[in-house]
Amino acid sequence: MFAASVRVLHRKVTRQALQLPHPVRWSSEGNILKLKERGFIQDVFPAETIDKARSMLGLTSQTVYAGFDPTANSLHVGNLLVLIGLLHTQRAGHQPIALVGGATGLIGDPSGRKTERQLLATETVQHNVTCIKRQIEQIFSNHERFFWDKPGTLKPVLVVNNADWYRQYSFVDFMANVGRHFRMGAMLSRTSVQSRLTSESGMSFTEFSYQLFQAYDWLHLLRHHDCRFQLGGSDQMGNIMSGQELISRTESKEVFGLTLPLITNEEGDKFGKSAGNAVWLSDERTSPYAMYQFFVRTPDSEVERLLRLLTFLPMQTVDQVMARHRRTPELWEAQKLLAGELTKLVHGEDGLAKAIGISKALYNGDLSTLELLEVKDIAQSFGGAPLCEILPEPGMTVVDVALRARCFPSRADADRIIGAGGFSINFKKAKNPLEVLSPAVHILSNGISLLRVGKRNYYIVKWML
Repeated sequence: MFAASVRVLHRKVTRQALQLPHPVRWSSEGNILKLKERGFIQDVFPAETIDKARSMLGLTSQTVYAGFDPTANSLHVGNLLVLIGLLHTQRAGHQPIALVGGATGLIGDPSGRKTERQLLATETVQHNVTCIKRQIEQIFSNHERFFWDKPGTLKPVLVVNNADWYRQYSFVDFMANVGRHFRMGAMLSRTSVQSRLTSESGMSFTEFSYQLFQAYDWLHLLRHHDCRFQLGGSDQMGNIMSGQELISRTESKEVFGLTLPLITNEEGDKFGKSAGNAVWLSDERTSPYAMYQFFVRTPDSEVERLLRLLTFLPMQTVDQVMARHRRTPELWEAQKLLAGELTKLVHGEDGLAKAIGISKALYNGDLSTLELLEVKDIAQSFGGAPLCEILPEPGMTVVDVALRARCFPSRADADRIIGAGGFSINFKKAKNPLEVLSPAVHILSNGISLLRVGKRNYYIVKWML
């Protein structure tokens, strides 16, 4: 009964959903395995089929998918490598599919985790799926606008939600028709499972079953879209292997997994998740300026690798930039190039212009850019600086506004630090605590004052004018 219903659905959904109204670019560059030269492709699975995979990718247009779990309402910079992998497949003439796990997001992928994810409400997951779908489509749109010189020649990304096909299945049907193809020995041998079974927190059956669902996702996409390739981080190898094994037992087609290297920082943490604080791709959660500065702060030891992995710059260009960077590292040319390319990809040219403008305002004391921004943009751009709304009063002094904005714990601290030159308003030092505020001097044209204590502690005042 389960298999019959699936076959009926297969006849209804065809590859017509992927057909384009305009010509498709195709060239000998279709073999994305050449990206191994950039360090982009880490492994091909099964390893013995690499020649077959290379031939298929080089001769005909293929469908390649990667999955994203909607555990938040935004992706973060740690997802960029997989997104750029899908963009590379699109540039090579292949069909990219981005799968957002509206169903699997309720289960939680145990790969790379020490504890089980917190269960999210169905409504929350649905909202996250909508946000991430919009985000992925925007990034692909920015790529075509700003990084591709042949408009109308790329196959549009297809964003799918696996909740759409799991709704029709009962648990009993799924286990009877899909679960029977899995072997406990193979499932238990996965690294993601082994590391959790020996941990203090252990592993729930819910997480253990995740590999069944990701495996079936691939089978579904193979049947509906002839998707022969799955792309994922190296931590996804176990799930990719499960998918390949399921397909080998149910279909007569060969499929291939492509894994990408995991990027970690100098402390060994996952890329973009320093001290538990992710650098998000949504400008509502991380401003374009904050994202730009994240990449500007890339260590010299890592910047060349990230230029190779996260940009579309030709290798010759990367080599030339790095040669200049080694001669004059104090100019941060390589870091600024990396930051500019990625900020433009995620936030477009307007977002990049805003990020560079705020950078100049911050480091050069240029107020003209700050005056063009809204309160939200300024708050995000200065590390989530506290915001305080104040109604101006006649005779209000520098120390009055500092205390209202809670820049200091006490009047004594305020007097001492302000007098020592450790306090500024709109990048200008205010050394006299009793100086009376002047709108022309202390308030920007957009009704905002940017306060700073020391070098890095910012406070924002929105005047109720």
